[in-house]
Amino acid sequence: MRAKTKKATFYLKDNVHQALKLKAALTGRSLSELTNEALEQASAEDLADITSLKERSSGPSETYEAFLAGLKADGLI
Repeated sequence: MRAKTKKATFYLKDNVHQALKLKAALTGRSLSELTNEALEQASAEDLADITSLKERSSGPSETYEAFLAGLKADGLI
């Protein structure tokens, strides 16, 4: 089954457009396929970053002052 698509107009830098056209020609894929793949990958990376940030933010935290005091106590500064 084919995914629903929506027509969109956007502007690319000339060199990005040229690179995309070359890749499409070399791979036998359309500009739309390559663009969708790139946007899906970027969205997946964003989701992974957000998930990781949320996981880290729920952990223990320390103030900057306390961190510096710990470094000083350990003789590192």
